[in-house]
Amino acid sequence: MDWTATSYFTYLAVTVPLTVWVARTLSSNGGVFLQDVFADNTALADAINKLLVVGFYLLNVGFVLLYLRTGEAVSDLPSLMEVVSLKVGVVMVVLGLIHFTNVYVFNSIRRRVRQEAFRTPPLPPQHVVGGVRPAFEG
Repeated sequence: MDWTATSYFTYLAVTVPLTVWVARTLSSNGGVFLQDVFADNTALADAINKLLVVGFYLLNVGFVLLYLRTGEAVSDLPSLMEVVSLKVGVVMVVLGLIHFTNVYVFNSIRRRVRQEAFRTPPLPPQHVVGGVRPAFEG
């Protein structure tokens, strides 16, 4: 008996709900993070969060589907478990890498926004030191 089709269904039954769960988790927790980054513009934070979720789905479901094909026939239950576990493991590692990349990028954006918020504008000179006047006063 050929178990290849069963491995495909099992793989999809695990990876698609896993991708949906990760996307929802990232969306709900990432929304709080984005609202902190874009404190003055909640609508922008929500829009960016939705765009990130769409991009996440496109990237990950596309990867899951591209990685569906197995190069060898699955002949028994143990080989089905090996094939599915390898594929699910790779998908989980890719999901994790994409997640950490997003966190890194948005943390750097957050850091930059916070640094800009605490910068003070330059002040004009208050007085002349030592009686020396600039050669050109404009």
